Amino acid sequence: MSETASTAVKAVPSGPDANRWKALTFIALAQLMVVLDATIVNIALPSAQQDLGISDGNRQWVVTAYALAFGGLLLFGGRIADLWGRKRAFVLGLGGFALASALGGAATNEAMMYGARALQGVFGALLAPAALSLLAVMFTDGKERAKAFGIYGAIAGGGGAVGLILGGFLTEYLDWRWTFFVNIPFAVVAAAGAYLVVREPAGGRNRSPLDIPGVVLSTLGLVALVYGFTRAESEGWGDAVTVGMFVASAVLLAAFVAVEARVGAPLLPLRVITERNRGGVYLSLGMAIIAMFGLFLFLTYYLQVVKGYSPVRTGFAFLPMVTGMIVGSTQIGTRLMTRVAPRLLMGPGFLVAAVGMLFLTQLEIDTSYAGVLLPGMLLLGLGMGTAFMPAMSLATLGVEPRDSGVASAMVNTSQQVGGAIGTALLNTIAASATTAYVADHIGGAAGRSQQQLVQLQGQVQGYTSAIWFAVGILVAAAAVALTFINAGRPGGAAVAGSSEEAVADEMAVPVAMH
Repeated sequence: MSETASTAVKAVPSGPDANRWKALTFIALAQLMVVLDATIVNIALPSAQQDLGISDGNRQWVVTAYALAFGGLLLFGGRIADLWGRKRAFVLGLGGFALASALGGAATNEAMMYGARALQGVFGALLAPAALSLLAVMFTDGKERAKAFGIYGAIAGGGGAVGLILGGFLTEYLDWRWTFFVNIPFAVVAAAGAYLVVREPAGGRNRSPLDIPGVVLSTLGLVALVYGFTRAESEGWGDAVTVGMFVASAVLLAAFVAVEARVGAPLLPLRVITERNRGGVYLSLGMAIIAMFGLFLFLTYYLQVVKGYSPVRTGFAFLPMVTGMIVGSTQIGTRLMTRVAPRLLMGPGFLVAAVGMLFLTQLEIDTSYAGVLLPGMLLLGLGMGTAFMPAMSLATLGVEPRDSGVASAMVNTSQQVGGAIGTALLNTIAASATTAYVADHIGGAAGRSQQQLVQLQGQVQGYTSAIWFAVGILVAAAAVALTFINAGRPGGAAVAGSSEEAVADEMAVPVAMH
């Protein structure tokens, strides 16, 4: 064991990069752009739909085209980053994303818009794993790693809500096209900065030949899975195509695992996901994202449709959640990460978020923002921020440099798949609860105004029913984190005593299983 452990430790670069903090600025900027893009377009969608003449039935493709390309190609993108080098993949991903954004902003018809969104997804799938794996290989000291991942985690969590504010401003005061054009300066600055300051550690590339069957099976399997959930949301769970997609996805992903176990140079070395701590991180993170994604959607609709908030005011209403995430990841998570085992941050973090969700199950038409929404969102942000940060770090800790792109891609994949499941599952629960409520109460509504009131009450009933499910999912995510994740305190010099052996074991796993 000791010999294997030392082999793995030698693979980690010894001297830290002098420009690593400058590099973090540009990596964080790129991450912000990708996360912003996920929510900023939602705010602009109604205006874009009207301008481009997109039907109600087809409008979901503006979101779906991006999700399918991004979710389906993430593993391939992570492997390309390991093969070409993370810096090259990062800069190329940024350039492509800027080009796709320009195309989306200039779209004159729906086909051009769908193409631009799919292209954004393709380059996002190259960019996101490269960004996270650059952090993983550049920050190797325990305390520094905690700080770097704290900043990254805050952006990953809070960027979505910032997107709502920015999207609201741009749509209300300029034009929906600016929600695409705004990516271009982000991308140009991040690419230029990364090109000048990022120095990738030597010897971290994985030059083994590309696993083509693995690429094809994983891409088709993930696309089928994401599309199945997206279609379930609009067409229902019993729809023949929806069921067919789930079956196809299960067959393709099972074939993918079988291929990966046999080939000499797999796209996803199974050692990356079968290691107990990483497996626990991917699973609990995916579950937490399921709970989060649905909530973003419900709160946006609740504030705009039920409360009558403008897009800008809606964005600002999410600020307590952003504040909570930033405090949770940069203050609580960063300060405790080198002193406390990751599961003791992740488990309680998810439980605090679940308490925040419990507040939001009390929503009614006339609910006070200060009394229910504010404390609920603050707790949700604090809990998620505290849990996300050690999760991001642990997902890439002890991975050999040559596998860091793929390990990072798995973090993004669990988030993407979690997002697709969360949106479809919680929307379905909300819709059926709304329908049942309206059917039970509409008979007693006399005038039109009373009928409208019943419709609104039904919507709120739907949101709260789905949020109860989200509470349960977060509690389950906490249980997974506390049960599966058994690593000691992460980080090099910060780990001492009894934890040292645990981390040495963890670092040995990728080599021992090879």
